[in-house]
Amino acid sequence: MRTRELMSFFQKQGGVVRFSAILKAGFHPDSLIALEKEGKVERIALGLYRVVDYEPGSHPDLVIASLQAPRGVICLLSALSFYEATSEIPKYVDIAIPQGTHANRIKYPPVKFYRFAPEVWKVGIEEYKLEGHKIRVYNLAKTIADCFKFRNRIGINTALEALKVAVTEKGTKPKEIMQYAKICRVDNIIKPRLEAML
Repeated sequence: MRTRELMSFFQKQGGVVRFSAILKAGFHPDSLIALEKEGKVERIALGLYRVVDYEPGSHPDLVIASLQAPRGVICLLSALSFYEATSEIPKYVDIAIPQGTHANRIKYPPVKFYRFAPEVWKVGIEEYKLEGHKIRVYNLAKTIADCFKFRNRIGINTALEALKVAVTEKGTKPKEIMQYAKICRVDNIIKPRLEAML
């Protein structure tokens, strides 16, 4: 039984690990079962485990949701919140997946899936390392364009506030926003608003 080694593996992974990663690292499922029986590790979702005295980092929900939706990209309000470009607190983790792909059932944290056309889904993705895990988030310029595309679902005021914050406080270039606005087909909506700000 390599329970002590498995515990240190959990610590190196920020306290949250997928079952597949445990097997890939060469641990036997019995070691995991033993840690669960000892009350040191708990299952939080299908194929996802965490240390019981888990100390979450700055964005625990983004990490846990990303581990359960490997093809997903953090988008819309969750991305705005990640970049501190909104005063709104997201109720869900917003995740973009390509149209025609299956959305994993996620019980925790609460997740909202958005299906993007493949050519819109694949642009503007950035990777960040949080708590030892890679998460994928759309860059701020792409997020602004997405917010205008989904303005009926997230609210036009949220999109307008984010546009203002992105340009005036975060240094996002209007040219870059317009580049993504064209891809998302919202350039005619964003352009006059950008011009009014400049």
